[in-house]
Amino acid sequence: MAEDLPRDRSVAGLPGQAGPGSATSTVLLVEDHDLLRDALVCLLGRQSDLSVVAALKCRTDTVLSMALRYRPDVAVVDIGTSSVQGMAVVRQLRGHLPECQVVALVPLRHPELVRQLLSAEVRAVIDSDAPAERLLQAIRAAARAEVVVDLQLALAALRVRPNPLTTLERGVLRLAAVGESGPAIARQLHLSAGTVRNYLSNVISKTQARTRVEAIRIASEAGWL
Repeated sequence: MAEDLPRDRSVAGLPGQAGPGSATSTVLLVEDHDLLRDALVCLLGRQSDLSVVAALKCRTDTVLSMALRYRPDVAVVDIGTSSVQGMAVVRQLRGHLPECQVVALVPLRHPELVRQLLSAEVRAVIDSDAPAERLLQAIRAAARAEVVVDLQLALAALRVRPNPLTTLERGVLRLAAVGESGPAIARQLHLSAGTVRNYLSNVISKTQARTRVEAIRIASEAGWL
């Protein structure tokens, strides 16, 4: 299967897909790992009530353009591989295509992400280590506009340390996390270069990191971005 399948066509004709006239829910898959993405396409392709329209890596521009093209009922997004990019994808989907329900796959070690996802009105938040049947249940529930949150994730989210970063600090760190330089961050957020340096210094202190890279890792793993 191609790296990002499909870019200009749907995944039609997979074995087990419902035929004409059958009630199916269309699904967009967002998964960075090639092997897992292919496996998910095969799994969903065997379901008579689910139809995969696109399977992509977690890149905001590609995902949004394909979502707007196919307008799926449900988007399954693996947040665990890159929480910053994953959350950006979720926010874009919710902002530009609110009728598309999101099923987010989150590792148990990232409980703060659960709060962020629920704040973004994500329908289903599932442990990324959950069995395949659990994912299928979540997709079908999301298609019916039902809310599904794994109990372990919910309990972990209740115990998590509150996010110490301000909105602007998060914004600066998100841009730093995707490789933007200090001057580029300053231009995008309409701040001075000195202010950006101060925000990054505050973030390093609050996360108890030694470097900017370590602060990004700590904040990302904690789900603070």
